[in-house]
Amino acid sequence: MVTTTPLISMTSDAVEQLKSFLADQGTPDHALRVFVAPGGCSGLQYGMTIDEAADEGDEVIETQGVRVFVDNFSAMYLKGSEIDFVNSLMGGGFTVKNPNAVAGCACGHSFDTGDDAEQTGQSCGCGA
Repeated sequence: MVTTTPLISMTSDAVEQLKSFLADQGTPDHALRVFVAPGGCSGLQYGMTIDEAADEGDEVIETQGVRVFVDNFSAMYLKGSEIDFVNSLMGGGFTVKNPNAVAGCACGHSFDTGDDAEQTGQSCGCGA
């Protein structure tokens, strides 16, 4: 039996928060775009935005009535990740739990996969 890990999954809390946010914005048919970009104090950083339609080549993940778009570059860093929604004293927001990250910044927005070791050791600009 062959099992495959989904590219990205979402917790029930994240799904409900996304549904609520999209409804509040009047865009219930839009999707969450999750991406990875070079930068941040650990070498790579996460980004999220709301998008109306998938771009050519995007992975489209549908779960519990919401969609997530991931571009090809980001997909190689996000495979097996989980999107969650957390509340804290500093506010709430979506976060990525990434099994590919070997190191991360205290802010949770920046990570290192081990392939870009020359980037590590930089001072953290996130206030951590």
